[in-house]
Amino acid sequence: MKKLLLVALALSSTTLFAQKKADDIAKINIETYDFGKIKQNVPATATFVVTNIGSEPLLIDQANPTCGCTISDYTKTPIAPGKTGTIKATYNAAALGHIDKTLTVKFAGADDIKFIKLTGEVVSPAEFTANDTKKTEKGK
Repeated sequence: MKKLLLVALALSSTTLFAQKKADDIAKINIETYDFGKIKQNVPATATFVVTNIGSEPLLIDQANPTCGCTISDYTKTPIAPGKTGTIKATYNAAALGHIDKTLTVKFAGADDIKFIKLTGEVVSPAEFTANDTKKTEKGK
């Protein structure tokens, strides 16, 4: 009987002190932003919209890129229930090739981390101009 009581007490205390999951308090409009083709040495910025789906003000604690080639900025003030904030990620586009970058997002009061991603391809200025010309010709 004592074991049963201890197990019940342990389960109830765990439930009382369990933190929320990020998905319970925030919704990010997209989890992967595809830049498509971007011109080398021209920084590209993605904006992620964060909606507070909880009943209390939402605070973005951190939005950290996993490399030095990406800079992030985010809403620093609490986001009221039902309202939105943003996370902006700027990729420097210095290196040619495929982009596959991740940012980690931590919300106050959530015990887990959300991951948002940037994808695309950095192309040379000549290739970027050639692609623009092809798109224009197709549109005629």
